[in-house]
Amino acid sequence: MPENREAQPIQPESTGENPPLATPVLGESAGRSHHRLGAFVHGVAERLKTPIPGAQPRVRFEMPPLQEAEPPAAEDDETPFGHPGPRMSSRHPLYMGFMGTVGVGAALAIYYIAQHTTQLLLWILAALFIALGLDPVVRWLEARRVPRAVGIAGTILALFAVLGAFVGTLIPTMVDQISQLVNNVPGWIADFLASDFYKSIDEQFGIKNRVTEELTKLGQNSEAITNVFGGVLGFGTTVANSLFGVLVVVVLSLYFLSALPAMKTWGYRLAPRSRRTRVEALSEEITRSVGNYVIGQVCVAGLNATYAFVVMTILQVPFAALLAFVVGFLAFIPLVGGVVAGVLISVVALTAGWQTALILAIAYFAYLQFEAYFVSPRIMQKAVAVPGPVAVISVIAGGSLLGVLGALIAIPTAAAVMLLIREVFIKRQDQH
Repeated sequence: MPENREAQPIQPESTGENPPLATPVLGESAGRSHHRLGAFVHGVAERLKTPIPGAQPRVRFEMPPLQEAEPPAAEDDETPFGHPGPRMSSRHPLYMGFMGTVGVGAALAIYYIAQHTTQLLLWILAALFIALGLDPVVRWLEARRVPRAVGIAGTILALFAVLGAFVGTLIPTMVDQISQLVNNVPGWIADFLASDFYKSIDEQFGIKNRVTEELTKLGQNSEAITNVFGGVLGFGTTVANSLFGVLVVVVLSLYFLSALPAMKTWGYRLAPRSRRTRVEALSEEITRSVGNYVIGQVCVAGLNATYAFVVMTILQVPFAALLAFVVGFLAFIPLVGGVVAGVLISVVALTAGWQTALILAIAYFAYLQFEAYFVSPRIMQKAVAVPGPVAVISVIAGGSLLGVLGALIAIPTAAAVMLLIREVFIKRQDQH
């Protein structure tokens, strides 16, 4: 008996490579729709992430990345603290502003210090000048294998011995002659008052009555008496300050003389290494010239005073020893010192007669010419060479600024300035 079979749909036979499309199912359609929706949402999100054409992302602050620490350099004996880093550019605004402010402040501070320590600065300058003057003697002893400390001690002792012998010989004579001067003053005044010249002037102008009235007023004025006592006390204070200044100058001179090589070394280290050799050469030339000038000026002044003393003693000019001391002191002042000394001793020699004064003036000024052409050139040949006009101008300017000390250091200073101008400025100008 035949079996009952369900009717099966007839499937077309596949012919070729393209199979027939299958009939879509409801579940498969829903999955595909969900997939398309997801793809659409993803595309919209990608478009939203894309920046608008022409727009740029906002600049944000970001810290720089950390640099890896460099391995520490091997320390050696010369640089135990490492090598210095690069300097800030001098064109940086912060650097320029800060350094400008520091410069103004430093200038004001230096001005304030200099204004309130003028006397101390003068003492330091005088001590340095003396130290530079004694340094050639010490170096000469060092060249003979004498230790510097022994050379300094010997030089100072020799200087004190010469000064002590000079003062010990001069002071008794000065005291005797000053006593004679004080004793002779009343007689000179009496002779002047008894002279016909004074009588004729007194008859015309009544000088005696006016002098008596002024003396009476001075005795009755308490303020004037107070001013007199104040002047005496001020004079005593000035003498005490002068003695203290001499002590300070002597002590500083000893310190400067002993520490002069170390001071020079420190000073040279302040110059750049590329120019240190040139700075050292110029500085050594300047200090050598100053030292030779001081030694030469001492010799010239000593010869000048000795000659004046001998001539005044022969001519029996009063107060010869005192005047010789004044001549030696004025001879330290270049150019004008000798002329002033000659005029002074000639005026004092008038007390012994005009013939004596005339002979003394001729003899002394003739010696000044001999000194200028024969003595000074040989003594100063290793010192400084300054033209005459420059020397005169520098001495006047130095005396106006610093008094006697300024006149003494004027010519070495002018020589140093001329050396720097010749070796630095003129050579630089010749290269361009």
